[in-house]
Amino acid sequence: MEVVKLVSSDPSERPDTYRVAYIIHFLLGAGNLLPWNALITAVDYFSYLYPTKHIERVFSVAYMISSVMVLLAMISWGGWSKTTLRLRMNLGFSMFVMSLMVAPVIDWTSSSTKLNERPSGAYGLTVAAVVICGLADGLVGGSLIGSAGKLPKQYMQAVFAGTASSGILISILRIITKASLPQTPKGLKISAHLYFMVATIFLLFCIVFSNLQHKLPVMQQYRQSVHQESTLCTGTKFWAVAGKIKGAAFGIFIIYTVTLSIFPGFIAEDLESKLLRDWYPILLIAVYNLADLMGKSLTAFYVIQSMTRAIWAATSRLLFYPLFVICLHGPKWLKTEVPMVVLTFLLGFSNGYLTSVLMILTPKSVPLSEAEFSAIVMTGFLGFGLVCGSVLGWFWIL
Repeated sequence: MEVVKLVSSDPSERPDTYRVAYIIHFLLGAGNLLPWNALITAVDYFSYLYPTKHIERVFSVAYMISSVMVLLAMISWGGWSKTTLRLRMNLGFSMFVMSLMVAPVIDWTSSSTKLNERPSGAYGLTVAAVVICGLADGLVGGSLIGSAGKLPKQYMQAVFAGTASSGILISILRIITKASLPQTPKGLKISAHLYFMVATIFLLFCIVFSNLQHKLPVMQQYRQSVHQESTLCTGTKFWAVAGKIKGAAFGIFIIYTVTLSIFPGFIAEDLESKLLRDWYPILLIAVYNLADLMGKSLTAFYVIQSMTRAIWAATSRLLFYPLFVICLHGPKWLKTEVPMVVLTFLLGFSNGYLTSVLMILTPKSVPLSEAEFSAIVMTGFLGFGLVCGSVLGWFWIL
């Protein structure tokens, strides 16, 4: 895919031979959100294991709160910047690998032959694995986005296009593993294990990619050029930078408050289809992920140049609330598959495009010395939106 709008004409920009650095940022972005997408897309598996639990909503709250805790630690503790990006990425991806293997390991070590007869403490261990996954997300996401904030804007676009691609890749993987085996408890178990194992292999490759990234000549040159602009994170500086980008921070907060209060909880738990049955939430999640990828990929060709317009567009997403309420409580035909697929697509597309636009424009709207920190501030407000949205998502069941 050729980048049209995001390739700078700045003569000081280093050539990225064969676009290897761009591809690695794309893959690392995919790896950053792949564990979260893997957990929520296995809704059929976890719902069968724990039918009395609100799995999607519990996972959302556990994951998002732990992720934001790490972001807050990075912001308030200046010592984190003394650790290398390479160390933080390796640690984060290793935590991802460990957390994704918890569910299969519980099955393998269980003495029961029935899938839904879980050993004591299995649910608690599963939620703990989600918490670990969230901690890793805060570490990897905050580090990766902060680093990309100092680079030319096509690398930030690559990261966010990668995060969107992880969703559609995971959806395709889940559809393939589920469809290729019998629709029985045993088939569900085997398909879920294959699904988590393939996802884990991809994360192991991400560890290789994160170490390879640092050896690329183009990345070494960029690091040398900004070495003197090291960023010290403090709470005071957080709010000082946040004041400069308050409009963009508000926009990213609203985007993810709206998104997480609807997706995945409402889509996975509150909608039913007699035709598609347990395939329905999986396919709706796939539609959302495809739309999110399309939105984030669009910024490779066109980016709104007005921050004000982007913020107003983000705020207008509040209209999704009445639209989904009408679909839930209005005429029966609105709760059918076609209207919900259209709304889910619009939710994903607007989320992807506006997120990418705000995250591309914001670091370039402040001095270079604050570019990395502005990206971390934006990630922080994105996280606040995720937490707020995941909590608001519980109101759909009232």
